[in-house]
Amino acid sequence: MDNLLKLKHLYKLKESGVEYFEGFESKEMKINMPNELIELEKICKNCTLCDLSKTRKNVVFGEGNPKARLMLIGEGPGETEDKTGHPFVGRAGQLLNKILQNVLNLNRDDVYIANIVKCRPPHNRVPTIEEAQTCKPYLLKQIDIINPKILVCLGKTAFMYLMESDLPISKVRGQIFEYKGKKVVPTFHPSYLLRNPSAKKESYKDFLLIKSML
Repeated sequence: MDNLLKLKHLYKLKESGVEYFEGFESKEMKINMPNELIELEKICKNCTLCDLSKTRKNVVFGEGNPKARLMLIGEGPGETEDKTGHPFVGRAGQLLNKILQNVLNLNRDDVYIANIVKCRPPHNRVPTIEEAQTCKPYLLKQIDIINPKILVCLGKTAFMYLMESDLPISKVRGQIFEYKGKKVVPTFHPSYLLRNPSAKKESYKDFLLIKSML
């Protein structure tokens, strides 16, 4: 965990005005993490590397099939997830369950679900750059261990931090990208669909594409 502390310090220095070359942490800092999800979860649940640890009730590590061919990545836990410690269990999670069942003919236990950050940002705000980048090594290790065939980015935040792109989700949804040999399909976050039901048609098309890839 020493390298994770160094990573946190690096971002603190950046906030103070210290300049460094982008990509330094990924090229020079080798973060050693366990190769078992159970052990990784133990480390994650004791993490205090960013201020979200001060306000969380539970770390929402992720859950599902550890050998899933399909992994879904969201933004971060909401109020219900923070209370229960499980990802996507609120209204957005119920909608996601329906999409999985009705379009992909899959249950939650068939896929793996995780988030960019493992702790709830206050008032469900978007994670800051520091929060997302500090937490990102956990997600990348989850991807490495699970080794899914397809990664589905639910919403702009997930796509932005995984693919290091600031393109709006409306411009990239339904397209196929690649991340370390894995196919990446961005689509709308279920919470967005709850607020904008008219977008469900586009989301349905995205999941039909995912179904064809599986």
